Amino acid sequence: MYTDQLRTVLQYQNTIIIEATEQNKSLESAGRIISTLVEQKTRRNHHLVAIGGGIVQDLTCFIASTLLRGISWQLVPTTLLAQADSCIGSKSSINVGDAKNIVGTFYPPTKVFIDQNFLQTLHDSEIRSGIGEILKVHAIDSAESFNHVAESLQKMHANVDELQPFIYSALAIKKRFIEVDEFDQGIRNIFNFGHSFGHAIESATNFGVPHGVAVTMGMDVACQISTKRNLLPAPHAERMRRALRENYLPFSHVDIPLDPTMSALLKDKKNSSTELGLILPVGDAASIERVMISPDQQFVSQLRESLAELA
Repeated sequence: MYTDQLRTVLQYQNTIIIEATEQNKSLESAGRIISTLVEQKTRRNHHLVAIGGGIVQDLTCFIASTLLRGISWQLVPTTLLAQADSCIGSKSSINVGDAKNIVGTFYPPTKVFIDQNFLQTLHDSEIRSGIGEILKVHAIDSAESFNHVAESLQKMHANVDELQPFIYSALAIKKRFIEVDEFDQGIRNIFNFGHSFGHAIESATNFGVPHGVAVTMGMDVACQISTKRNLLPAPHAERMRRALRENYLPFSHVDIPLDPTMSALLKDKKNSSTELGLILPVGDAASIERVMISPDQQFVSQLRESLAELA
C-alpha cells in the first residue's frame, strides 16, 4: 500500500519483510530473523529500524535487546494501537506455543517517529483496536478521562483526524507511569487492565478478535467480574460498558468458549502459584488495581456469565 513512499526502504539489501501475524511473534520467528541478521554481518554499532505495528515492534525490540547483547533500534509505528500505546514503555513480548506474551525484555527504542498519515489506510477493525487501548489508558487516568474519550467515540470512528489529541493524551498519561515504574514491578501493572481477559479471548478464538478489540472485551469482562464480586458499583460498570460495547460491537458475535479462555487465564504471567492476578476497576472512583482471586468454581461461574454478556 505504501510501496512508492517506502520504495527506497524496500529495495535496501538488508531489509527484512515480516508478515505481521501472532504466529510469527514467536521465538522460532525471532531465531530466523536473528540468523538473517548474523548472515548480514550485523555489528554492535549498527541499529535496527522497525516500520510496522505491534507485532513488528515486539519482534524488533526483542531481537535488538538480545542480539550481540544489545544494539540500538528505532520505531516507526504504523497502527493506531502502536502509536497511542505500545510505542513507548520499552516492553517486548513474544509468544511461546499458546502462551501469549510469555517471553520478553525491556529495551526502549532510541527514537519514535509518529506519522498519522498511516492511519488513513487502516481497516476499521484496526482503528477499533487502537481505540480500545486509548480507552484503557484513559480509564487508568480517571473516570472523567474515560468519559471524555467515550463522548468522542463516534467522531473518532468517522474521522481519524479526531484521534490526534487522544493519541497525545494517552502517551502523556502512560509516560507518567513509566517514569515511576519503568520495569513493571509495581504501579505500572495496572496498564494490563483488560489484558488478562483480552489475551485469553484472543487465544480462545484463535486470534479471531484483534488485540485491542479483545482488550476492550477484556475490560468489559473485568468490570462485570468486579461488579459480581461487589468490588465495583454497578453504575460504573454500566457507564464503561456503553463505550466498550460500542467499540467491540462488530465482534460481539464471535464465540468465546469458556474452557480455552480459562486455560489461557491460568497461564497469565501476573498470576501467583495459586491465584489469578487480575487488574480490575474497584471502589467508588473505579480506580484500576491489581486484585488476587482464586480460580475457584465461583470465579469460573462469574466468567461464564460475563463472557455470555459480551454477545
